[in-house]
Amino acid sequence: MVVEDVKADLSAFARSLGFSHFGIAAARPLTEARDRLDHWLRKSYHAGMGWMERDPQRRSDPEQVLSGARSVISVAMNYYHPQQHSDADAMGRISRYAWGDDYHDVMDIPLRKLEEYLREKLPGSASRRYIDTGPVMDKAWAAEAGVGWLGKHGNIITRDRGSWVFLGEVLTTAELPADSPMADFCGTCTACLEACPTQAIVSPYVVDANRCLSYLTIEYRGEAFPEGETLDFDRWLYGCDTCQDVCPWNSNAAQSAVEEFAPRLGEIELPISEMAEMDDAMFRERFRRSPIKRTKAAGLRRNARTLLAQQESYTDR
Repeated sequence: MVVEDVKADLSAFARSLGFSHFGIAAARPLTEARDRLDHWLRKSYHAGMGWMERDPQRRSDPEQVLSGARSVISVAMNYYHPQQHSDADAMGRISRYAWGDDYHDVMDIPLRKLEEYLREKLPGSASRRYIDTGPVMDKAWAAEAGVGWLGKHGNIITRDRGSWVFLGEVLTTAELPADSPMADFCGTCTACLEACPTQAIVSPYVVDANRCLSYLTIEYRGEAFPEGETLDFDRWLYGCDTCQDVCPWNSNAAQSAVEEFAPRLGEIELPISEMAEMDDAMFRERFRRSPIKRTKAAGLRRNARTLLAQQESYTDR
């Protein structure tokens, strides 16, 4: 079968599976992306995410992940739902990506089907798939494959869906026609840098996780925040969407057709006082299918108590 036809069939099949974007890049070492990663690591902007330091060469070279890799298929899935947070002080904001079911679970089935379809079309080809889980630079490949471009807030921006997308990849030994990288359309805009409540975007395209509310409320494992008394959490209980909320490319975002990404139990925000006292068993039951489980019960309680302490300090001023 002609590889151009295979590519067209793959693209059509990917969209039938619910992926909003599809692109292909030639598998090659991502030298520029690795240089940016090395600089970011030297600055200690990865904070406590020690796994980011492991195997940088493997992370940037698909040949070291899949022997004989020739192409990287990049897909994106729109997760946007239009509900908005309230202004109620008693409610803690939840990042939009965590309103529905865990995207790793939701995307794995269609991505596996796409991988199987590829193997059917090109028997003898080998492949590996990833959804933000392995030694693969998701954003760099999405940019390389023309799915979108890296925004100044560090997220991939697509021209028609903005940055409200999840990413996945299939590395394959099949040599498929590559797409061209997309141009950077951020221009002179600095809305995300100016809006960040903790000034975590230290320069265009560079985010310091030590100050990023998404890192602090999700990945950070300490009992208390290093700068808990000085950083304004702006009622963010889990994650933070401020830089994406102000991005002009998100102004016309279309609602996702993927039902699993709709708010679970209507939860786009949660009562702060209740979360501050939630026990481990209740946490496991309530968030077992949600990305929120990543922060663990202790992390959510810590986040909630930090918000309560900040509200109390604001009241005392």
